[in-house]
Amino acid sequence: MNSVQVTAAVVGILLAGTILLLVRRTHLHGSHALWWLAVAGAILLLGVFPPVIDGVGRLTGIHYPPVIPIIIGIGMILVRLLKMDIDRSRSERQLRRLTQKLAILEQELTQLRRDKPRKLSAKGAKVIPLPKSGDG
Repeated sequence: MNSVQVTAAVVGILLAGTILLLVRRTHLHGSHALWWLAVAGAILLLGVFPPVIDGVGRLTGIHYPPVIPIIIGIGMILVRLLKMDIDRSRSERQLRRLTQKLAILEQELTQLRRDKPRKLSAKGAKVIPLPKSGDG
């Protein structure tokens, strides 16, 4: 094993260890960790077994095989960015819906507070005023 292979192996193992530690401490969600563990595995695999890159280069007709990990890396980054945009769009849609539901509930609560004293006073019940929201 030459120094490049050892370095790639160490980087892959350290990255995998760091990801597992982040998951254990709940700083990283499991589904995100799988993505990063795949990246660490790819670094380890391609670094320790460079002939894999040469074989893929021959199969695909790429005359300079060291560019293959760069192409794969850029492709993985683009896929990850697309997934992040999809997740962010979903979160924004959920936040908008929750905000609308909250506004409807606040309006209904305000209406109930306004209507309830009149109904109770008509029956002769004691009316206890409720504090307005924001009065602490």
